[in-house]
Amino acid sequence: MLDDFGQRIRDIILSEMDLSRELSDEEICDLIGSVVSREARDRPMTIKDRAELERTIFNSLRKLDVLQELVDDRDVTEIMVNGPNDIFYEKAGRIQRFKGHFSSEEKLEDVIQQIVGRHNRVVNQASPIVDTRLSDGSRVNIVLNPISIGGSAVSIRKFPEHPMSMERLVEIEALSPEVARLLQILTQAKYNIFISGGTGSGKTTFLNALSQYIPDDERIITIEDSAELQITGIDNLVSMETRNANSSGAGEINIRDLIKSSLRMRPERIVVGEVRGGEALDMLQAMNTGHDGSLSTGHANSTKDMLSRLETMVLQGAEGLPLEAIRQQIASAIDIIIHLSRLRDKSRKTMEITEVVGYRNGEILLNPLYQFVEDADTSIQHVSGHLQRTGNKLQNDFKLKLMGYQGEW
Repeated sequence: MLDDFGQRIRDIILSEMDLSRELSDEEICDLIGSVVSREARDRPMTIKDRAELERTIFNSLRKLDVLQELVDDRDVTEIMVNGPNDIFYEKAGRIQRFKGHFSSEEKLEDVIQQIVGRHNRVVNQASPIVDTRLSDGSRVNIVLNPISIGGSAVSIRKFPEHPMSMERLVEIEALSPEVARLLQILTQAKYNIFISGGTGSGKTTFLNALSQYIPDDERIITIEDSAELQITGIDNLVSMETRNANSSGAGEINIRDLIKSSLRMRPERIVVGEVRGGEALDMLQAMNTGHDGSLSTGHANSTKDMLSRLETMVLQGAEGLPLEAIRQQIASAIDIIIHLSRLRDKSRKTMEITEVVGYRNGEILLNPLYQFVEDADTSIQHVSGHLQRTGNKLQNDFKLKLMGYQGEW
């Protein structure tokens, strides 16, 4: 954060900037260096302190002010701004308070407008909540003051520079080679897979890793609220993102619109980043109408809870639809549910891999294939365990046979 001297330097720079044209980062840096050299003649300053001052001024003018340090730190996974004075971040699974803060609520709002403006999003008192992203793909949620009572709230979910791979998940013992092989076969055989879990459980990361098994000659359509998927190795890829309504309330494009549009784009698979509402019905119908191999995620505390939440979300999109019809739709659309959790030691684990077998007597039938079991080394501070096979075999093997797979799971 800038002290009084730094703020004075910043004000001088602003007064000397040529606002009649767009200045490059290099020109801004040159101007900052020139003004600092001139104004700091009578102020003793080490090379390190001067470099820090120039960097802080540049970040306040061109980047995200005090947040830039956290954005640049590769080990920080989440940034939480609770008004101008309270900033927290997650590092190595632990949430810590950041030493810096914004100079005022107005400065925080300047940074917010800078973030949303880069991706043609709008956030104001008429529309005080928005989802967007940073230039590096990090996911951003913004809630303005006074909806956020203590000051505008900003949540930034950062993603690794390189997408997580299944090989890496096996390497860190998040999955066994056997489970990774099963998921590879199921993905390539075009099973519809749904990933469930709580906030911060790693659903998007897992979806990115799973997508590496999609054959590279297929046409894929991805649909998201704010683009964060990092699907690589697919040439025939179309990524679509929702759009908020403009200041007059027109022009909104939601996930339901995008799913319906994607069906006319000859997709072989549709990947919906996350379902939260009535778009669940459109996603299930897409899975049921020849788009096998589709993938999606949703928030839930367990596999059974995910099924209940899907029922509720479908009802949001089709009031009056009988519960029996909804359950039949779910049972016929989704083949596999992978449930993830963030445990008491802040670690993220794959808790369950379950087959959706079908529908009978008013209930969706489940067939658990793998379940996480804690071992003797576990404790309150550290969770130790592994995915253990239940002994149940995969019942719906029709797609495996179509693929030519002769084995048994």
